[in-house]
Amino acid sequence: MVNRNDRLAVLFPGQGAQYVGMGKGLYETCPEARRVFDEANRILGFDIKRLIFEGPEGTLTKTANSQPAIFVMSYAAWEALKAHAGSLKPRAFAGLSLGEYTALVAADAISFNEGLRLVLKRGEYMEEACLAHPGTMASVIGLSMDKVKALCASARRLGIVDVANANSPGQIVVSGEKDAVEEAAKLARERGAKRVIALKVSGAFHSRLMEDAERLLSAELKKANFTRASVPVVANVTGEEETEPGEIRENLARQVTGSVLWQKSVELLVSRGVNTFVEVGCGKVLQGLVRRIRPDTLRMGVEDASSLEATVKALREKGVGHAG
Repeated sequence: MVNRNDRLAVLFPGQGAQYVGMGKGLYETCPEARRVFDEANRILGFDIKRLIFEGPEGTLTKTANSQPAIFVMSYAAWEALKAHAGSLKPRAFAGLSLGEYTALVAADAISFNEGLRLVLKRGEYMEEACLAHPGTMASVIGLSMDKVKALCASARRLGIVDVANANSPGQIVVSGEKDAVEEAAKLARERGAKRVIALKVSGAFHSRLMEDAERLLSAELKKANFTRASVPVVANVTGEEETEPGEIRENLARQVTGSVLWQKSVELLVSRGVNTFVEVGCGKVLQGLVRRIRPDTLRMGVEDASSLEATVKALREKGVGHAG
């Protein structure tokens, strides 16, 4: 059997994927996952494991809590997958927004300890920015990037509004001040958008309203000990594979206010020979986005004991992980 790790990319979810109880089954059945949750409690000095497993949901969904919670759960799921799948070294890693930090830890570019501390700060700074500069986000379905950029330019007469995410063909998220986002949404409908969905978010992520958070996080990133990634990580703000510490720091800082180029990231991976994507962590959002971007790919996920077993079996059948 030929080992086909070079056809595999591992993806990690971002904020919004969280739910009470995520990862509990992995904690109960997989020692590798259990160690990650227990270590997170030790590093943080509070019981994040209990918050993840028991809630309450309102507390878990706060930006300052959901970001470290998703990071911990995702990395625990990755450790479980590695333990069960054997010699697993994917062609590349990628993560949506917050998920890029999990990808960098998985790629050995930063330690779990330091990555968790950065994510905790990131969540705190972004929550503070949300309170200081209120805003919102909306998903525009069925318009091209050029048209969305043009309507954002028109809507800026009412305030800040930026393109936050280019998620998949015809799905673009805008972010900014409430009046400007609502104006952009109105213009989108007038210009032929199939749907415009107001997102239930606590602030205007990936817009200029997050500049305070970017400045504060940049200072933390400069102090962090990054090393060269052992596996390329596709950066959100470039849609390109990165391995060097300096580039990683700069990309993570820019990501707070910059656009997430998810469609470009997936298309790059496919152009490099990837045909199998495994979403590791809570939810199935990234699998859905990959399906819309490249329906000819194979997609699977790991978020609990049963999906872990199914994914390991599927990878083994494809000759990924268990070389021989």
